[in-house]
Amino acid sequence: MNTVTDKSIPFQQLLGTSPETEEETLDLVRYWRAITRNKWRILALALSVGVLAVLVANSLTPVYRATTVMMIELGKQKLVSIEDVYSQLAGNSREYFQTQAEILKSRDLAEKLVRKMNLAQHAQFDPNKSAPPIWAAWLPEGLIGEPAQPPTPAGLEQRAISSVLRGLTVQPVRNSQLIRLSFDSPDRELASKVPNALAETFIESDLEARMSMTQKATSWLTGQSGDLRRKLAESEQALQAYRERERIIDSKGLSQGGSTKQLEDLQKAVADARARSAEAENLYNQVNAVLQGKSKEPLETLPAMQKNPLVLRLKEQESDAEKRMNEAGKRYGAEHPRFIAAESELKTARENLRRQIASAGQTVNREFEVAKANENAAERSLSASRQEMQNLNRKEFQLASLEREVATNRQLYEMFVQRFKETNISGEMQSAIARVIDPAIVPSTPFGPNKRLIVGMSILIALLVGCSLALLIERLDNTLKTSHEVETRLGVPSLGVLPISKVKRGSQLERVFLEDPQSSFAEAIRTIRSGVMLSAVDSPKKVVVITSSVPSEGKTTVAINLAFALSQVKKTLLIDADMRRPRVGRVLGGQSNSSLMGLAQLVAQETTLDKCIYPVVDTNLSVLPAGRVPPNPLELLATHRFTEVMAELGKMYDVIILDSPPLQLVSDSLVLSNVATEVVFVVKADDTPYPLVRVGIKRLRRINAPLVGIVLNQLDVERADKYYGEYSGRRYSGKYGKKYAYGYGYAPEKEAAKG
Repeated sequence: MNTVTDKSIPFQQLLGTSPETEEETLDLVRYWRAITRNKWRILALALSVGVLAVLVANSLTPVYRATTVMMIELGKQKLVSIEDVYSQLAGNSREYFQTQAEILKSRDLAEKLVRKMNLAQHAQFDPNKSAPPIWAAWLPEGLIGEPAQPPTPAGLEQRAISSVLRGLTVQPVRNSQLIRLSFDSPDRELASKVPNALAETFIESDLEARMSMTQKATSWLTGQSGDLRRKLAESEQALQAYRERERIIDSKGLSQGGSTKQLEDLQKAVADARARSAEAENLYNQVNAVLQGKSKEPLETLPAMQKNPLVLRLKEQESDAEKRMNEAGKRYGAEHPRFIAAESELKTARENLRRQIASAGQTVNREFEVAKANENAAERSLSASRQEMQNLNRKEFQLASLEREVATNRQLYEMFVQRFKETNISGEMQSAIARVIDPAIVPSTPFGPNKRLIVGMSILIALLVGCSLALLIERLDNTLKTSHEVETRLGVPSLGVLPISKVKRGSQLERVFLEDPQSSFAEAIRTIRSGVMLSAVDSPKKVVVITSSVPSEGKTTVAINLAFALSQVKKTLLIDADMRRPRVGRVLGGQSNSSLMGLAQLVAQETTLDKCIYPVVDTNLSVLPAGRVPPNPLELLATHRFTEVMAELGKMYDVIILDSPPLQLVSDSLVLSNVATEVVFVVKADDTPYPLVRVGIKRLRRINAPLVGIVLNQLDVERADKYYGEYSGRRYSGKYGKKYAYGYGYAPEKEAAKG
């Protein structure tokens, strides 16, 4: 009896033990129902705002708009170009049009317009000439403070300027040179005059600005021309003095031409001398290598020797002599005078060749020395020529610098003289920067305000605000309204929903199940009874603890009516375990709990069991009241004697219902859950915050209490059916429900007789 049955745990786990909060999901249906639930409030707000917007829109002063179209001139023909003076006012760039548009919106131009038209004295801008508002006549004198001091002329002018800038609209026409100037005003005549006058003021202001620039440029050019003339004369004198001092006749580069040609010839001569010297040095090195024994090649095999004409001729003579000696030896023999003569001739030829080769080697040495000397002489001449050329370049550089200074001063002087003449001419002939294409006319119809738009937007905003408030209230509402919210937010099955029931005068809500068995409340109690009976089916004896989070949630009403329902099918005992505020005995017996022997006396062993149990007339239900309120109810319920009493009662009754105190205030329900097979949690619909209920459920689960479900009590079914659509079956609970029940043989009288 003190443990949870195995059958009840899987049923809870099927629904989950961790609640899925709606703050983590986007429930569009919930939001739509929130809007639907408050639709009349939202519509009332929109209607009120709409009526107020109509009144405000009709009280607004009509505003007229007139527009002047002007064209900005780009290709202004000028007799003289003076872009440097005017800073390139003409151009095709987009920036140019934007600049002109900003000038039209400038405060300086508006100030000139106000002074030109004397707008500071106009009734629209002068508060002294305007009529007071209508609502001012309804207010008592002095309610809104002392009257303001009259503004000064300067203040009126600044006020008029600000008003003109607020009412002015400057809009460049895309892909064209046109600009639209519009002005909004309650005075239709003024609305047409201001843009026309503004265009004229803009053109006049531009002409005045350019004339002032021309005068300033003329004055500045006059002052600068004298200085430039003096600088030109000084630079020319310095150039001439330098030419005379350095004896320079031609300054166009001709004086440097001869030196340049001479330098080129010397560079070529040096290159040739270096080539000949290198060639002679090569021959010299070859010959010395043979003579000094560094080379094994014969001297006559050197290329220099083989190219010598005398050496070549002597070698031919040697070859001819050797050939004749060989022929004489073959023909006459070695002792023959001809052979001897030929041999002597060969020796002479070889000796001549040797001497010639030695002479050629000496010639190579002399040629090398001569080539080296020529190279050195050419380099000295080149160095001297370069030095002379560098001196000439220095003079030419100084000369060119003086000539450039003279040319620059002359150019500046001539340019300033030319600009001075152009400025005088351009100052006499000025072309307008713009011209009016389409002047503004007096408007016949007001431009604004758009009353339909004002009313429509006001109603739309009111609808949006109303919907937002409805959604905000829905998001802030943390109470439970449907069984779906019970299961999703708490993670606990919903055993049933008890509607709000009205009882007749003299009747008690705790006895509705007996007195009106065909009501929707009684049918909801039967649904809860079925859930309690089907939970923990294998347990033959049931001990059901009824609890709630806080008082006034209807747990006692649920406990009593559920006891009546269970007594129709099983032998049932109802125990008033709320010994702090007992009510069961007073409701059923009509007497106060203090006058009845009950649970407190039974546990304290002051009386016997048969003296504490009271049967209910015409039912199979018995009641064990709380009895005298003890000073320590929690300690009394936690005793071993209370457990023995519950075990003894469990042998006598099939079902025991315990009405326990609220869980959030005291811990009696936690102690009672130790002897229970089922715990039913009662929650008041649309009243108790679900975080508070969740805390109680966590406390029960922390001690493994057999929590079987939640009973949602005191629910406005019609309202829930209308806005949530979850209890649509309730509408058929009238005569069709009775007919349906009786058709299957159900009758409260018969069911009570079974007990």
